[in-house]
Amino acid sequence: MSAQDLRTLGADEAYARLLQAGTRPHFIGYYVLVMGLQGRPWNDCKGEEKKALRERFDAIKASSSPAPESQLISDLDAVGVRVTENDLKVV
Repeated sequence: MSAQDLRTLGADEAYARLLQAGTRPHFIGYYVLVMGLQGRPWNDCKGEEKKALRERFDAIKASSSPAPESQLISDLDAVGVRVTENDLKVV
């Protein structure tokens, strides 16, 4: 993906896709992405603008679920069995 593709996609959608791919949510990562796409220093946002970004981040985080780590986990999830990759490790 090019920088222009990322700008076209927008920070919110790009960050949601990162979360869906399994990236752990972190406000600073989202914040830096937003500021960078605006051509601003990462620490340029303060006060009400920063609070609004936090609300957007929380909404994205709440609406995103990561992709299953494997097909087996996906299949088990489809029938109501909740497991993680750690549950499948051989002991």
